[in-house]
Amino acid sequence: MDRLTELTSFIHASESGSFSAAARELGLSQPAVSQQIRALEKRLGVRLFDRTTRYVSPTEAGRRYLERARDIIERLEEADRSVGCLESKMCGRLAVGAPASFGAGVLGNYLIEFKRTYPELIFDVALTDSFVDVIAERLDVVIRMGTINDNRLIVRKLGMMERRLAATPDYLDRMGRPRRPQDLAEHDYLLYAHITTRDIVPLTGPGGEKAEVRIRPTMCSNNSLLNQQALLFGIGIGLGHKVMLDPLVARGRLEYVLPDWHYAPHHVHAVYPSNRFIPLKVRRFVDGFTEHLAAMGALVDDKKAYTSKETAPA
Repeated sequence: MDRLTELTSFIHASESGSFSAAARELGLSQPAVSQQIRALEKRLGVRLFDRTTRYVSPTEAGRRYLERARDIIERLEEADRSVGCLESKMCGRLAVGAPASFGAGVLGNYLIEFKRTYPELIFDVALTDSFVDVIAERLDVVIRMGTINDNRLIVRKLGMMERRLAATPDYLDRMGRPRRPQDLAEHDYLLYAHITTRDIVPLTGPGGEKAEVRIRPTMCSNNSLLNQQALLFGIGIGLGHKVMLDPLVARGRLEYVLPDWHYAPHHVHAVYPSNRFIPLKVRRFVDGFTEHLAAMGALVDDKKAYTSKETAPA
């Protein structure tokens, strides 16, 4: 029996929860699909499904096998597409993930221009500040910040981005402008929940001196877009990427707080699932995005990176 046919039937049955539904999707009979699944289980020597009269669901072994089976079929589909779709045309699905505010404020413009350049690409974009399992979500590439410890993934460092504290002029007129890091303790602070230092703000001064200040959060959110909105409404002092704050500062909507003191620059990475080859469209997308960040002046040299205990998943 054709092993690829077995894999296809297995994937469709797993995703639909029914041998009958899988048979309809594949244009086969239900007995044919059942026979293929039984042959696959016999060859592997394991039970891949828990069966009831109404539905089937993968066993633990079946779930592990499903991940690999999908990968095999995706590789074959990618090979088929490469024959009919010239590399220069850049077609097919491109699934991209990124943190919410960074995706909307920095990645978004580049992504739209990339789509205009390669109109045959079909983008599937997920913007979230929550941890994203790149493999489980079947993403081609995810932009992540901070330190990454996952040996399942291929990690490409794109550079480092400078971060600053800011607030609205109205808030600072009402509450006073901090003159030294310790003054932050007396201010309302907008805390981003994914920062691991929590209510400790580590700063580096103009001469390399260090300061750690325990702040008073007036709001804590796991959504960076909400934090940015609260910042613009004058709720308190907050942290942001300089490349996103600069236009707001230039228009007078925000003002930098303790401008001579810096939060540690943020590592920016492109992350790929390691069990799949990296298609040309993904490589070209990431190469172009790196150039886009550099052209925006968003990246700082490693020699300007300040040591910090803070890392944040994204």
